Amino acid sequence: MKYLNLYEENDFSEKAFKKLLVHDSPYFKIINFNFKAGQELPVHSHDIEGQLSLVVMEGEGEFLGKDDAAMPAKAGDVLISDIAEPHGLRAKTDLRLLVTIAPPI
Repeated sequence: MKYLNLYEENDFSEKAFKKLLVHDSPYFKIINFNFKAGQELPVHSHDIEGQLSLVVMEGEGEFLGKDDAAMPAKAGDVLISDIAEPHGLRAKTDLRLLVTIAPPI
């Protein structure tokens, strides 16, 4: 069993978003990203099979997709997609994001 508190383990940086590898196993990967307002994870995709979830834990922003598509993202929102589908995020306020990838890349 593993326990940690993301609010204590990962903080924010003015220079770039902060990334914390929460868990990595043959079954899934969990990553915590913390963004200051205005920072973003550029739209990208992975040439593998699998799915991912993006969970906004705190803050507001936009989920980004193919062809500059944007969807609102606020605390409690979840985006689930194939990992090969273009995805990204732009923070409007300080934002905490939890990403799960299965199977891990």
